[in-house]
Amino acid sequence: MLAPLPMGFRFRRSARLGPLRFNFAKGGLSSISVGGRGASFNIPVTRRGGPRTTVGLPGTGLSWSVEHTPETGQPPSLGAAAGLPNSRRLRAGQLSALKQDLLALLHRQLFSPASAGQQLWELGLVSRLLADGSLAARTAGLLAVIETPEALEGYLLRAQGQDDAKRRAQRCIEAVQEASRLAAARGWLG
Repeated sequence: MLAPLPMGFRFRRSARLGPLRFNFAKGGLSSISVGGRGASFNIPVTRRGGPRTTVGLPGTGLSWSVEHTPETGQPPSLGAAAGLPNSRRLRAGQLSALKQDLLALLHRQLFSPASAGQQLWELGLVSRLLADGSLAARTAGLLAVIETPEALEGYLLRAQGQDDAKRRAQRCIEAVQEASRLAAARGWLG
C-alpha cells in the first residue's frame, strides 16, 4: 500500500523538448517558451494575451518584459532565438544572433518613433547632458552607452557572452531611463 503524499508536494508543470519548454496549466498546454535564463520568448496557447519577450538579469529579480500584440504592427519573430539553449554556452553564431535580436528589441521598444528614447537622439539631448559638467562620472559613463545609435550598437555588439549581452541590454534600458529623467528634470523633454 502506498503512503499518502505530503501536502506540499507538487508535480512539474512544464516539460522541455530541445530548445522548447511546454508549460501546462489545469486545462492543459498553456504556452510554449523558447530561450533560457535571462532571455526568453513565450507564445500563449490557451492563456490570454500575445507573445511575450522577456530580458532579465538572472539572480537579481530584475527583468523587462514586452507583450507583442497584433495592434502594434510588430509581429513577433523567433528568429535566431529559436535555437538558444538553456545554458550559458552558445554554439557558433548564436551569440551573434542573440546580440542582433537584443539590439532590434532595444531599438523597437526604447527608440520607436515618438518615444522618449527617439527624442533623446533626435534632439541630441544625451550629448547635451554629457557636455554638462555637473554629472557624476558613473552617470556620464552610463549615458555614453546610448549617446548615438552607433554607440548603442557598438556597446551591445562588444558583448563577450550571453550573460554579458543581457547585462549590456539592461544597462541600455537603465541609460534611457536615466537620460529621460535628467532631460525631463531640465525641461528638455515635453
